[in-house]
Amino acid sequence: MSNPRETGLALDPKYDAAGLITAAVTDAASGALLMIAHMNAEALSLTLETGEVHFWSRSRASLWKKGETSGHVLKLVELRIDCDQDAVWVVASPAGPTCHTGAPSCFYRKVTSDGTLERIA
Repeated sequence: MSNPRETGLALDPKYDAAGLITAAVTDAASGALLMIAHMNAEALSLTLETGEVHFWSRSRASLWKKGETSGHVLKLVELRIDCDQDAVWVVASPAGPTCHTGAPSCFYRKVTSDGTLERIA
């Protein structure tokens, strides 16, 4: 492979047509999946500069720092990017529940074999 984006060491995010990349967030202590969101170039830059995780809200069409109103910020521990640089893995230390519902993770329900939901957290 000779594609520098895939084999090199330069950060070169491959944003989609809307200027976004997917961000998967896990808890640094437990490894639990906390949330999936999106980042634009500004959110990624602010995350790296401040050490607090920022995202782009598609529903509000605006930049937001996780926890800016609740105080439940996500402190960046490590940021990884996938092989073709179109998704990031944010390893963070949450300062409280990550989900806006108050659950520790946005993934607090599982889908059962009959298609119903079961609360797990």
